[in-house]
Amino acid sequence: MEKFLIVVPCYNEESRFPLSDFESYITNSENSHIHFLFVNDGSKDKTSSILSDFSSNHDHAHFLNLNENVGKSEAIRRGVLSQSAEKFSYIGYFDADLAAPLSQVNLLIEKSTTHKSPYLVMGTRISLLGSTQINRNKSRHYIGRVFATVVSNMLKLPVYDTQCGAKLIRKDVAAIIFKDCFISKWLFDVELLFRIKQNFENLNNKIIEMPLEKWEDKAGSKISFSYFFKAPIDLIKIYFKYK
Repeated sequence: MEKFLIVVPCYNEESRFPLSDFESYITNSENSHIHFLFVNDGSKDKTSSILSDFSSNHDHAHFLNLNENVGKSEAIRRGVLSQSAEKFSYIGYFDADLAAPLSQVNLLIEKSTTHKSPYLVMGTRISLLGSTQINRNKSRHYIGRVFATVVSNMLKLPVYDTQCGAKLIRKDVAAIIFKDCFISKWLFDVELLFRIKQNFENLNNKIIEMPLEKWEDKAGSKISFSYFFKAPIDLIKIYFKYK
């Protein structure tokens, strides 16, 4: 059976880390093929000790400690390239607050196994009557829709949701697209798509968007609302680097 690794970047998560959710999921024998790598991104609270203790008590939980805060994109990049990631077929990442619950990991994995070795499976936050429960901040949703439309035109790919923090990437692809540091701490999801397009051909059915069944915006987001006005600058930098 193929093994999968989910990287979870964590920064000052002491007060909101969903320990019981991870505990229930990781001890379920049906998830024995799924491992987690928790990356402490230079937290100032007790996040490091919480993650270290949890990982030491579970064979399928791993821990990587970063002494300095390097940002989400770099924390994930270091996790993907760490020794802990070497034995897995697919490597993904999820947000620590579980805005997408852990059940969605299984959806992404199922999609990766039912298609012919896709490069990337992307969770997508789209409200579908009777089949999804997507609860998003309206302002962020509308800004995100405009942003995704711009990115789709730049990439010439019909991407609906670039910024969803739930993705799964084939190991050999991950080794290439995570090799170098990212331009932006928060728009690295977009840069990943540019890198895949630059390094791989025949993208038909190799990048797959998977509607998530559940998503709920959580309080305590590390992204300030003001960044949405700075994001276009980062996006322009990314575009001109890879065009």
